[in-house]
Formats: sequence, C-alpha cells, structure tokens
Amino acid sequence: MLKTIADLLVETKLTIQCINAEEAAVKCKEMQGALIDVREPVEAAQQAVNGAILVPRGILEMKMLTLYPDADKAIFVHCASGVRACLAAEQLVRMGYNNVWAITCKLDAICAANS
Repeated sequence: MLKTIADLLVETKLTIQCINAEEAAVKCKEMQGALIDVREPVEAAQQAVNGAILVPRGILEMKMLTLYPDADKAIFVHCASGVRACLAAEQLVRMGYNNVWAITCKLDAICAANS
C-alpha cells in the first residue's frame, strides 16, 4: 500500500522529537546547538532565518557528518512548514545523531523566534 505524506508524517512523528519555534530558540541557545535549514537555496534566499545553517534536504546525509561529526551535538531542524524538518530529523536519528529536534511550525514563527 502506498503512503501519503500525511501517513509518513504520522509514522515519523512517533520516532522523533518535535518542538515549536520558541522552545527551539531557547533550547538551541542553551545547548549551543545547530539550527539547520533544510529548505532549498532559493527558498532560504527569499526568507532567511537568523543563525541557521543551510543544508538542503537533498544533500543532508552528505554534509552533516562533515559539518557536525559529534553524535551528541544538539541539532534543531527547520523548513517552511515542518514536513521536511520531520523527515530530515528522522534521517539524522537514523544516521546516529542523539539530540535532534524537528521544528514543526511555519517559517514566520521560526523567523520571529530567532530574530
């Protein structure tokens, strides 16, 4: 049976940590974490998030080990709506990262929390 993105998100959210923008901003600062933007470069150019590192979802697995070789590094993943963030967080957990959160709210809230 084929699964819709909604089906995948339900399953994914059972295996990852989700957080809202305000909590993520505080926790990321406290933990000296990394804020990762998994949107495409054109999206980030249109509306950047203060302090975020752009690592598009399509190359996440290829870049993260180089950028963050510490499995215990706190990583907060965001996109425009939370969908790609959840899928990216799931993949980072599968890669062995221990402290990963998906920011599951809209981009405007993420921008406001990190201004």
